[in-house]
Amino acid sequence: MAKYGMLIDYDFCTGCHSCEVACQQEHNYPVGKNGIRVTEHEYDTGEKIKIDFMPFLTDLCDLCMPRVAEGEKPACVKHCQSACMEFGLTKDLAKTLGDKSKVVLYTVQPG
Repeated sequence: MAKYGMLIDYDFCTGCHSCEVACQQEHNYPVGKNGIRVTEHEYDTGEKIKIDFMPFLTDLCDLCMPRVAEGEKPACVKHCQSACMEFGLTKDLAKTLGDKSKVVLYTVQPG
């Protein structure tokens, strides 16, 4: 099992894209290249239109391991305006999954 992971709670993402900007700036990625992307999903509930924003990690994500080695959070987690992202040990994050409804736990094998 991967040692570190990121838990993203989709119930609270507001679609601000600050995670994408933080990642691009941290890694000096050009436009169109990113370690995290936020997608928008719109659907009709019958009574109203609902929009969900869903951040997901791409293959470029390394969970900012150089930052983590210095005791800092990954750039996307640090700059998330809705605080819907948590970074930590995979085993600790997995324990909180049962308490939440729309979450995903990403793990990355650095290196």
